[in-house]
Amino acid sequence: MALFELPPELAIDTAVARRIMVGFIRGQLRQAGFERALLGLSGGIDSAVVAFLVAEAIGPERLLCALLPYRTSSEASLEDARSVVDRLGCASRVVDISSIVDGYFEGALGPDGAAASSLRRGNFMARARMAVLYDLSVVWGGLVVGTGNKTEVLIGYTTHFGDDACAFDPVGDLYKSQLRQVAVDLGIPERIITKPPSADLWPGQTDEAEVGFSYAELDRLLYWMVDRRRSAEELAERGFDPRFVERVARMVAGAEFKRQVPPIAKLGPRTSGVDYLYPRRRPAPGS
Repeated sequence: MALFELPPELAIDTAVARRIMVGFIRGQLRQAGFERALLGLSGGIDSAVVAFLVAEAIGPERLLCALLPYRTSSEASLEDARSVVDRLGCASRVVDISSIVDGYFEGALGPDGAAASSLRRGNFMARARMAVLYDLSVVWGGLVVGTGNKTEVLIGYTTHFGDDACAFDPVGDLYKSQLRQVAVDLGIPERIITKPPSADLWPGQTDEAEVGFSYAELDRLLYWMVDRRRSAEELAERGFDPRFVERVARMVAGAEFKRQVPPIAKLGPRTSGVDYLYPRRRPAPGS
């Protein structure tokens, strides 16, 4: 029995994909002048895959996995994260972010904070986790590795400057369906591969329930819409519901700002990000 539903057009050569991503991790660290890396390990499939890839690329002794639960976080997710740490033999830190989040909503905001929506709290949790990660990066002496997949990146299912903040993202060009294939190849525990994906931002929250469709159908549409550049008419001919196409197209377009470096108003002759562009690390003048 298959572990998950796989649209046939999204089947990939996992050995090749794995080799490319492992080389990418090594190259990004080398280019920035770092030997160590760290990431937030949620107990979900995305961060588990990235942890395995980083460990393969630079060795588990150079990887730090941070487990960053909130008081309502799933205990099962925490156990799944611990199982990945145990399997890899890498360093880990558990930092409970409850006091950070509650201190803001219930302390700094007073009565208004108590009425904050799940969305506000979830976004703040994601940003609190990233703040902790970047602080730990100073102690660990490593770069923060992203764990967002291509599906999330395209539809904007991320918290800006939260879970999308990182030095580099090795799985950002893998649709969720493709990332699951890599997970099987890496030997990720089956429990992690098959459980409903969740950002664990509030009790019972799942990705697919929140966006309103399955990853399999979303990935297939995004593949034909983005990778193969099919028009709305051509997508309808392939059997996609026009309302589904329109909704996803709006999500992709509306999330464009999350995928780009903040624009800078050009005033001088050479502007960062416009015409002053260099590799991440280069020799200083005169060196």
